[in-house]
Amino acid sequence: MNESLFTSFITPTMVGIPIVLLIIMFPSILFPSPSRLIDNRLVSIQQWLVRLTSKQMLSIHSHKGQTWALMLMSLILFIGSTNLLGLLPHSFTPTTQLSMNLGMAIPLWAGTVATGFRYKTKASLAHFLPQGTPFPLIPMLVIIETISLFIQPVALAVRLTANITAGHLLIHLIGGATLTLTSISTITAFITFTVLVLLTILEFAVALIQAYVFTLLVSLYLHDNT
Repeated sequence: MNESLFTSFITPTMVGIPIVLLIIMFPSILFPSPSRLIDNRLVSIQQWLVRLTSKQMLSIHSHKGQTWALMLMSLILFIGSTNLLGLLPHSFTPTTQLSMNLGMAIPLWAGTVATGFRYKTKASLAHFLPQGTPFPLIPMLVIIETISLFIQPVALAVRLTANITAGHLLIHLIGGATLTLTSISTITAFITFTVLVLLTILEFAVALIQAYVFTLLVSLYLHDNT
């Protein structure tokens, strides 16, 4: 079946209705709430990973920052599970859409900035003007720091989109090359297939790492404002 290079990035529809919302809600099924007195192995491993990640990510935060623990853990679980499910054949990865990533990054960034201006007003305003700045450079530095502040959510979204999209494109290209080389040279096709397997393993790691990086950066923005 011949598919376009960007077919996997097209929003799936059913009877002409987009089903992105169902795809976004699907990962929540993979993390069931424990309902037994003694948890099974899957739930125990899940809770251990959540505790380990939250302990590492929230150790630098004050009490005010630690109130975001549920938000940050939900974010890393959602992005990680969505990225992993997107590696399955004939699946769709919502995090390849810049609009969705901006929809996650902008509210979270705005929340950290609003928290900073509410509880650390002087320190937040001081970020716009480094100490000891010469008077003639003050207007220029204020403009530069303001622009850098507003670029933060864009950088968050673009980083996640670019990394996930690049991995999917590479897998698609190498997979197509492997099928083409099968009828030309078996040895070359086997080498290409080996590269494809290694790249797929790498993409599994990238899917988890990008979820961690996205959440960690939000956590650092929060740390700077609490």
